[in-house]
Amino acid sequence: MEEYSIILKRHSLKVTPQRVAILEYLMSSYSHPTAEVIFSDLMKVYPSMSLATVYKTLDTLRSEGIILEINTGEDSNRYDSNTSQHAHSICLGCNTVTDIKLPHILENIDSEMFLSHGFSVLDKRMFFYGYCQGCKDKQSAGEEYASIAVK
Repeated sequence: MEEYSIILKRHSLKVTPQRVAILEYLMSSYSHPTAEVIFSDLMKVYPSMSLATVYKTLDTLRSEGIILEINTGEDSNRYDSNTSQHAHSICLGCNTVTDIKLPHILENIDSEMFLSHGFSVLDKRMFFYGYCQGCKDKQSAGEEYASIAVK
């Protein structure tokens, strides 16, 4: 708990039980939860916490660079405490979001984009859409996946 207070203080943020709880939840989760999931899980311990508090805290943590906000094309954004450069795989069957480490691709793309197109990269987000093993296993043999247009 002290570790999360230190992170908040380092960013000159007020340390509140709700902020610590939300940060701890994200730092211990690899599921890339939505604000609604975080709220639902933390309400059991913090019954007076509101969904608005969760959204405000997530926005503050994101703006301070402590967490990432991920738009996966769903109705709600997802949140990730891993702020290092990495990609995500998104299962179109169960909506599971998983971290994918591709350092050799992500490290070189800035210079390649500048050399090839004169483009200065400010941020990188890479998503791979498909089906996880669990969803593939659920498909009956011979069935084809519906073709999904990703925007």
